[in-house]
Amino acid sequence: MEKTLFEIVDSPISIENVTSKVVRREAGAITTFIGTVREFTKGRKTLYLEYQAYESMAVKMLSQIGDEITQKWPDAKTAITHRVGRLDISDIAVVIAVSSPHRKTAYEANEFAIERIKQIVPIWKKEYWEDGTMWIGDQLEKTFYPEGKPRR
Repeated sequence: MEKTLFEIVDSPISIENVTSKVVRREAGAITTFIGTVREFTKGRKTLYLEYQAYESMAVKMLSQIGDEITQKWPDAKTAITHRVGRLDISDIAVVIAVSSPHRKTAYEANEFAIERIKQIVPIWKKEYWEDGTMWIGDQLEKTFYPEGKPRR
């Protein structure tokens, strides 16, 4: 059975599950990136986050990132799972696993993946702070929503 390499989920992410998707005999390295919810952002105490996604397009974009990685690093295999819904401090928001024959490729491809997620994947977050809330316009935090929330 083929494992789904690129997913949006609404329950806790298993690091081991994502990593197992890229295990292969020819891989001498597997890197993982685990993005978690931090307590302080720009000096403000975060209580929790809420992620939403245009799910079908987000999965397509995650898959596109996997294709881009394969084009740049032909020996790499990538799996990405991103969580939506309410996430508390220290909860895992995203796990990226990349395997390759050598570690340098795995590191480079993994860093490339998280940067591309922030650039092209339609996932939005709402920050809940002690003193208010705000939808963050995009994951690069360069676009803000005029209506205060994302439009799909």
